[in-house]
Amino acid sequence: MIVTTTDPRDGRQHPTDLVETDESGVAAIAGQASRAAQWLFDRGRTGRAELLEAVAAALESRRADLVATAEAETGLGRARLDSELTRAAVQFRMFAAVLRDGGYLEAAIDHAADTPLGPGPDVRRMLVPLGPVAVFGASNFPFAFSVAGGDTASALAAGCPTVVKAHPSHPLTSRASADAIASAVRDQGGPEGVIAAVYGEQAGRSLVRQSPIRAAALTGSVGAARAIQAAIDERADPIPLYAELGSVNPIVVLPDAAASRSDQIAEGLFASFTASGGQLCTKPGLAFLPTGPGGDRLVDTLRAQVADAGGMVLLNERIRDAYESGAAALEKAGARLAARPRIDAGAGFTVAPTLLEVDLPGLTAEIADECFGPLMVVVRYRDVADLDAALAAVPPSLTGSVHSGPGDDIEAVRGLVDVLTARSGRIVFDGYPTGVRVSWAQHHGGPWPSTNAVHTSVGATSIRRFLRPLAWQNAPDWILPDELRDEYTAIPRRIDGRWVPGIDRQP
Repeated sequence: MIVTTTDPRDGRQHPTDLVETDESGVAAIAGQASRAAQWLFDRGRTGRAELLEAVAAALESRRADLVATAEAETGLGRARLDSELTRAAVQFRMFAAVLRDGGYLEAAIDHAADTPLGPGPDVRRMLVPLGPVAVFGASNFPFAFSVAGGDTASALAAGCPTVVKAHPSHPLTSRASADAIASAVRDQGGPEGVIAAVYGEQAGRSLVRQSPIRAAALTGSVGAARAIQAAIDERADPIPLYAELGSVNPIVVLPDAAASRSDQIAEGLFASFTASGGQLCTKPGLAFLPTGPGGDRLVDTLRAQVADAGGMVLLNERIRDAYESGAAALEKAGARLAARPRIDAGAGFTVAPTLLEVDLPGLTAEIADECFGPLMVVVRYRDVADLDAALAAVPPSLTGSVHSGPGDDIEAVRGLVDVLTARSGRIVFDGYPTGVRVSWAQHHGGPWPSTNAVHTSVGATSIRRFLRPLAWQNAPDWILPDELRDEYTAIPRRIDGRWVPGIDRQP
């Protein structure tokens, strides 16, 4: 079947020269990935770091074409897409640094010794690649969470060939991204199979059933995760699925913060829930705002900003329809319409941003549900003491945010943070959850239903998803990896229970 692409700005569908990948094609691609694994492994940390840096350069060298292609398929805007492509390149370069550092290997050596239980053998342990990985591209990030995204970068860094199931919202962008990465692989002397893309819903299900595939990663919906998991369950041997899913990301504004900087907070909230058409997994869906003059000013400013906003283009028809039905369901559940501009939707997938409002006693599970798109529910509360119980009823999220001022009770802040800590993966203070920094300390994950695993999908430690521990007992020196030999000092290791920092780091 021919793969089509749609410009969400006008809703027009166009055929491409791509075809959906059939069962035999998927099997052949998985087989190539399996054969390419040895090449990636043999390059070692330094060789893979050089490859990742070459990928970053290849993406940047094709910036104009990649951004133009993505703009026509997503309507996200040139400036946003240009920034996202930079983010993709940054992720590849960051994992090159992770490889050179070597700490991710968790290398440990216990020399043979007498123990309270008798003679102990020599045991050495570190992390090794899982094998080929299936990555499912996200609709809302055609670069940073798709073919050229962090899942691909971390998998290749780990030494795992990667097969990406292209998202139907941007198939041409997916192919162009895969071509850029493949060109870097070829320039490094690599074989076919280090990176590949498949197309079509059935191809995605078939991909995770292929025996060479050893893990899968998804940024998407709970429904998509369940469908992928169902396909995985058909395998004779299980593999992990690392899924980053939906999230409400509650924000709490305490009374002194509202009183002292209502305009500033209103501006930040508006930008955070409408950026990229509200199509971000970290978009704040619930904002708990106090009653009283400060909270009233904040809400009035938000209303005015939303009323003056224009229409926002969503990524595809399915997301547009889900947004409109979701907004209607929230209103039916008791949320009051606070602001929604009149817009000319035209022929594309343009929608109006929406601000809803509810009093804290009226907050229900239905109103606390995620609505993907430019919509936020303001929850008005009278007493800070009532917030702990209310937040405990909000679905666990990727993030939880607290805005406070000098006049707010420190113990109240501490109590809110305790509640949010149990129900989110990142706590944001006096800021907004959108804009996930790519860094060593970042954690982008959270309790179900925000993710289905304890791992992060952003940052240096996301590489851990695609590695497994392997121990060598009484192994001859010649068969050990360099990183586990006594004379090797370039990476940090734990030796006989003591942490030994790396010295004479490899370039």
